[in-house]
Amino acid sequence: MSRPLTISTFSTVPPAFAAGTFPGAAVDHVIAHWRAQLRKVLADGPDLILLPEIADQPTGHHDELDGYLAARGTRVRDFFAEIAREYRCHIAYTSLQQDEQGGRRNTMLILDREGRLSGSYDKRHVVIDEYEDTAVQYGTGDVVVECDFGRVACAICFDIYFDEARTRVAESRPDLVLFSSMVHGGLLQSHWAYSCNAHFVAALHIMRPSAIVAPTGEILATTTNYFDYVTATINLDCGLFHLDHNRPRIEAARAKYGDELGLHDPGYLGAVLLSSEAKGRSIDDIAREFDLEPLSAYLDRSRAHRHTHAGEEPEELTSC
Repeated sequence: MSRPLTISTFSTVPPAFAAGTFPGAAVDHVIAHWRAQLRKVLADGPDLILLPEIADQPTGHHDELDGYLAARGTRVRDFFAEIAREYRCHIAYTSLQQDEQGGRRNTMLILDREGRLSGSYDKRHVVIDEYEDTAVQYGTGDVVVECDFGRVACAICFDIYFDEARTRVAESRPDLVLFSSMVHGGLLQSHWAYSCNAHFVAALHIMRPSAIVAPTGEILATTTNYFDYVTATINLDCGLFHLDHNRPRIEAARAKYGDELGLHDPGYLGAVLLSSEAKGRSIDDIAREFDLEPLSAYLDRSRAHRHTHAGEEPEELTSC
C-alpha cells in the first residue's frame, strides 16, 4: 500500500563564532541558527528532517571543543526534541556524544514524533585524523533504527567509501538510508541507493548539494546554490524488479491495477522501480499475485545457478 513519507534535508551548518566566546553563548548561537533554518521547512509538514554531520556545534574551534561540549550538554537535543514534538516529525542529526566508558562517538541520533530517542548509530569508519585529533572512537553497533514509518539505516561521512559499510546496510534491508556528512561522496550516493534497494537521503555541509535519491540512483530532489534546503515526498512501498522474465507480468499487473501500480524506468539499467499507489495493496502483494521476482532475488538465483553449473564456490556478495 502507498507509504508516503515527506522528507526535508539541508546543506548548512552553524557558522563559526569568535574565538573565546563564552561556551554558553556559542550554544545559544547554534540553537538560534537551527531555529531560523527549520522554519524554512516546517511549513512543508515533513515526517522526517535530516541535518548534516555534527550539526549541533559551530564550525571549527577544536581547541575549545571540551568547553563547548560541556556547556552544550543536552540543550541542543532538547531544542530539537521540542520541535519534533510540536510539529510531529522525526529529526535526525549527528553529534559528538560521550559513551559509557567516557569515550567520544560521532553519533547519529534519531528523535521520534514525541521528541524521544528512537535510536542511534555510531560512525563505524572514523577518519584517522578524527580519531587522533578529537578522540572519536570507532563505532561497532547496529546501523538500523526502527521508526514508525519503517526501517532506517544510517551512514556518516567516511562510511560511504567502504564496501563493507554499504554491504552491512544492504543486508539490513532498510526502507530508507540516511547519510549525514561533510563529504559529498559523488557517484557513491547513487551506488548506495541502488545496491541497498532503498531511497537515500543526504544532508551535507554548506556549498555541497544535499539530495534525496531514488533506489534507481536518480536524484529526486536537491538543494541548490539558491536554496540550502529541500523537501520532497517519496513512496516507501516500492522495489526494484529486473525486466528479464518479469516484463509480461508487469504489463499484466499494470493492465489490472492501472495507476495504482507505479512504474519508473530510468533507462539502460534493465531494472525498473515499481511502487504501490493503492491504500490496501502493497507492492509485495502485487509481486506475489503476478509472480514478480525482485531484482535481489533474481541476482541471488543467478549466482546460485552459476555455482551449480560452474562448480565454483559462490562469492559472498550482497545484492541490491
